[in-house]
Parts: sequence; structure tokens; C-alpha cells
Amino acid sequence: MAKLFGSSGLRGLVNADLTPTLAVRVGMAVGTFNKAGRVFVARDTRTSGLMLENALVSGLLACGAKVCCFDVLPTPVLAYLTGRLGADAGVMITASHNPPQYNGIKVFDGSGMAYNEKSQGEIEKIIKESNFKLARWQDVSKAEHGDEGGVYLEMVQKSVRLKKKWRVAVDPGCGATSRLAPAVFKSLNCDVIAVNAQPDGFFPARSSEPNAESLMPLARIVKALKADVGIAYDGDGDRAAFIDEKGGFVDFDRVLAAYAAYIMRKKRGETVVTNVEASMCIEKMVESYGGKVVRTRVGDVYVAEAVKKFDAVFGGEPCGAWIHPQHHYCPDGMLSSALLLKALEDENRSLSEFIAEVPAYNVVRKNVPCKSIEKHAVVKKAGKLLQASFPKYKEFSEVDGARLVLDDGWVLVRASGTEPLIRLTVEGESLKVANKIMEKAASLVEKVVEGYVK
Repeated sequence: MAKLFGSSGLRGLVNADLTPTLAVRVGMAVGTFNKAGRVFVARDTRTSGLMLENALVSGLLACGAKVCCFDVLPTPVLAYLTGRLGADAGVMITASHNPPQYNGIKVFDGSGMAYNEKSQGEIEKIIKESNFKLARWQDVSKAEHGDEGGVYLEMVQKSVRLKKKWRVAVDPGCGATSRLAPAVFKSLNCDVIAVNAQPDGFFPARSSEPNAESLMPLARIVKALKADVGIAYDGDGDRAAFIDEKGGFVDFDRVLAAYAAYIMRKKRGETVVTNVEASMCIEKMVESYGGKVVRTRVGDVYVAEAVKKFDAVFGGEPCGAWIHPQHHYCPDGMLSSALLLKALEDENRSLSEFIAEVPAYNVVRKNVPCKSIEKHAVVKKAGKLLQASFPKYKEFSEVDGARLVLDDGWVLVRASGTEPLIRLTVEGESLKVANKIMEKAASLVEKVVEGYVK
């Protein structure tokens, strides 16, 4: 059996990779693994969500689990409720920012933290061996249905108190935050302009991934209606993207760095966690206030683990997925955007002013075709050759691929998790520097690939 779980749970094309049959087995495995404990279940707005939820819940019930279904909820809300209300596990049916033909299953433990590789491996082993612990017929219960979104709303209200009446344009993209996101900002006394806030699993208004291109309409709305900020979420609400008061899309890396710096100004010398693909502007900002940056593999599961391990005050990936450990360990778009407004208010700055102090560097990317069976060996060999080719490098890491830090930039060579490709990412203090590093690194990787072909 091929590996089911990736860096963000199980995900695939509906009725091709992810079928109701598989969902039943995942439910049975989670029920078995948790010894028939209490399990919360929720889904995003995708059209396949209810079908997969029914199958998954059947599997959980078959193994004696006590199930409570929350219907449509954002992923971070399900994660928070799992920890806050004392469930043994939480299962979210979502494909996050992927297109509507995809869906997925993500499992959280009793603390509200996503299952790590070890726990995911245990679930896969149970499925592979069909080692399910089915309950006696008299111990099979009926799934309950609940609506505990108010518990999450109360947490945000207690955590964020705003003095200014912010004019906020909120774009849930027809996803899982459609009901809650406008309510969150109204509860914080904001003047809310809600767009694309009608739940629709086809995501007809825009892509479920909030990026510069998909948020062009929101940018126009922010500018035309003179909003202070535009905020958009992905399909399940674990990511947030921002439009500044001028109608400009805010770079993910720079706003991550700016918020990390804001945290460091309040808590100097603490640790911030990000992944190996994030910009070096994060180090520049965090270290300037005496803080430390820890880098992990790409994936919010790894960032969350490191945040907990290193007792970090903040963690995030440059896709809008931010973790606030004082609240919970799941990336949370709604909480992040509310906390960002609080940061702007504390510093009396607009969003464009807030990120202005963060340096903007140049990033170039390239993919090199490579057979899947060879790509990890190629990355390993390329890492050694990179060190020889850039002898004055400052730091080398194999946390996720091979990453070399130089005086004026860095290069990352990674095996794609989904395609027969080697992915190269280079960041430089100027475009000229970035292109120069890329030219040298790409030539080296291509030669290694050619060596394997021969």
C-alpha cells in the first residue's frame, strides 16, 4: 500500500484517490487507535464533504467511538475545540487550499495538535493490516451533532481587544470561514464588508487558494470602499492572506517577518519557527531584536512540533499559515488576522507601514525533472557538491532537502513530494545575485541527474 498521509494529512482526488471505502477504513483505524474514545468531526464546504463524513463516521462508530459532528467548521476551530472540550481526537475533512475536486482527512490528537509522522504511521499500519478493533453490537452508539463555534468566538474575543473601529473587507472564498469570519470581526467591533461569504463547495467566486491573482477583486474592493485592510482565507481557514489599505497584495514572507518582529519587540530573545523555504528576511527581522529562528521541514505539522519542542512564541509558513502557541497549535487564519489588527493598532501603523521595514529580497525557482526513485539520492549528492562549490557558505542544513546559507543569499534543493522533480529555490539580496547562485546550483543538480540517467 502506498503511503497515505503527507505533510498535511491524507489528500487526493475524490472517488479516485480518496473514496468512501478508504474513509471508512480511516475512521475504523482512528477509532481503533484511540481505543473507542470521544472523537470530534467537521468538514469544509466541498461538495464531497458530507459523503466522506458519513463514511468516516461509520468507521468510527463501528469501532466504538463516541462521535460528535460539527458539520461545516474551519480546521483551526475543530482543532481548538478538540483540545478545549477534551475530545480524544478530532478529524477534519478538508483539502485546505486545493481545488474543489480534491478532499482530504486530517487528524488531531487530544491536545488539538495535528498527528505527527509516528501517529500517522500507526494509523496507516492499522489500515494496511486491517487490524481494526470492532465494537460489540451493543456498544455501537449514534453520532451526536453539535454547534460549538461560540466557544471559539469567545476565545478570540478574550484574546483580542480593539479600540479602533477597523473597516475590514473579509473574503472567505465560499469556504469554511463563510459564517464565522464575519462574525469574528463584528464581535471585535469592526465595520465588516463581507464578500464571497456564501458557503459553496465549488468555490465559484475565486480559487480556494488566496494569492495575488485570486485576490485581485478583493484588492479593488478594499481600494474602492476605503477599507483599512482586506483579509482572505483558504478553503478551510488555516491560512490568511492580506490586502493593504492601498489595495496592494501583501507578500506572505514579509508580513510573516513583520509580525514575528512585532512579537520579538515585546518578548526579546525568544524563538520563532518557520520552514526551510521561508525568506531570510525573517532572520533579519527576528535576530535584530535578539530572537532566534528555527527552521523545519515544509508542512504545518513540522512547524507545530518545533514550536512545542523549542517553546517558541510564534511559528508560521510563508503561505499565511501562522501558529500562536499561547492559544493552540493549529495554523489559524481568523485568529492570525485578528491578532494582526491588534499589532497594527498597538504600533499605530497601517498595514503597508507595518511591513515597510522588512527588506524585500529576490526569489528565483527552477524545477529539474528527475525520476521519483532517484530524486532523494540526487538531493543527497547535490548537497555535498553544493558545499564544495560554495566553500565560504555560512550554514548547511539537511532538515528538508539540502539548504545552503551564503553571505548574500541561500539555495534550497528539495525532492518534490508529489512529482518526479527536483525543486530549486534561491533567494538573493539582488536579482543578479539570485540568478548567479541559481545558475551554478542548477547546473550542478542537472549534472547529478544526468549521472544517474547514464
